[in-house]
Amino acid sequence: MIDTIVLIVLGLIILVALWHLVKNVMNLVINSIMGLILLIAVNYLHLLVFLGKTDVPVNIITVIVCALAGIPGAILLILLHIAGLY
Repeated sequence: MIDTIVLIVLGLIILVALWHLVKNVMNLVINSIMGLILLIAVNYLHLLVFLGKTDVPVNIITVIVCALAGIPGAILLILLHIAGLY
């Protein structure tokens, strides 16, 4: 009897955890897409030329950073490029 109750409680905990994960995945996907759009927009509009810098290179590293970190990752890449560290 106690085993059944424990299994039901564990099942509910796993169900709630999966619900929150699925709900947050959509926010992560939107943030990642917005980060990539921000980086492409900065490069397309040549906004860094006004600061005397070239465009941020779009390579596999920058795409991964923007995909994982989203908008803050894109801003970080832009700031690092302005500072000359990337």
